[in-house]
Amino acid sequence: MDRRQRHAIVLLVAVITAAIASGGIYLTIKRRPVREVEVPHHYVVVAARGLPTGVRLGAGDVRLVPWPANSMVAGAFSSIDAVVDRGLLASVVENEPLIESKLAPANAGAGLPPSIPPGMRAMSVKINDVIGVAGFLDPGTRVDLVVTIRKKDESTSRTVVSNVQVLASGSRADQQKPKDSKTPPTAAAVVTLLVKPDEAERIALAQAEGQIVLALRNPLDTETTSSSGVRTASLLGEPVAAPPPVKAPAPVKKAAVVPAAVAPAPPPVVRTYTVEAIRAAKKTEEVVR
Repeated sequence: MDRRQRHAIVLLVAVITAAIASGGIYLTIKRRPVREVEVPHHYVVVAARGLPTGVRLGAGDVRLVPWPANSMVAGAFSSIDAVVDRGLLASVVENEPLIESKLAPANAGAGLPPSIPPGMRAMSVKINDVIGVAGFLDPGTRVDLVVTIRKKDESTSRTVVSNVQVLASGSRADQQKPKDSKTPPTAAAVVTLLVKPDEAERIALAQAEGQIVLALRNPLDTETTSSSGVRTASLLGEPVAAPPPVKAPAPVKKAAVVPAAVAPAPPPVVRTYTVEAIRAAKKTEEVVR
């Protein structure tokens, strides 16, 4: 037997021995009972599936899951009855713990109204793929509202409302439709904005007098949009016609003051006296002043 054959036999014996040892160790570990370490936990109510804003929670929409006691979620619920028939103020995803700040009060009902802060209003705007920023208007995003008003001689575009929060995208019927991964999402035809009362008036007038477009903002950009607008002439680089000079009002001519006629003074009253004179047998009367 030469040297090469001896090396091959030694290598084969080593491989077989290692395989037998590995198999024995594997079987030994497999037969050992699993040691379960019990971690202290409490039960927490979580969403059974993804739910949109305004949904009235039912028993089938939530479930209880064990949660580590040393990592409890602040404001979480431990009873399903505590969240049933309450409305969602914000959308949640599957297995997300439900907390007090995301639920409407028990007597406030469900839907969108409980999620409107005091002093604010919810206003819906009709949109399409272009106005709605190609479907990127998700709840919580912020937009500017630009209106274009067309006149006979010139059109004007200007930002009328700035930094407005989107409350909901789509109608209530769209929100309540079951989401199927196989069904492609449809573009929303309406978007609901959270605005102040005076902003709602500006938006209503903009929709009535012209065409509106929504401009998506960075959520970290909170500065108010300040713009003087753009006109057709300035957009095409044409000189903007100066406004016609304002004519000064013509001076009001004052009527000549005619002095009032002075009545002539009455002539002085001359007093007269009658004197009776007797000359011989003749009697006469003479007037003396």
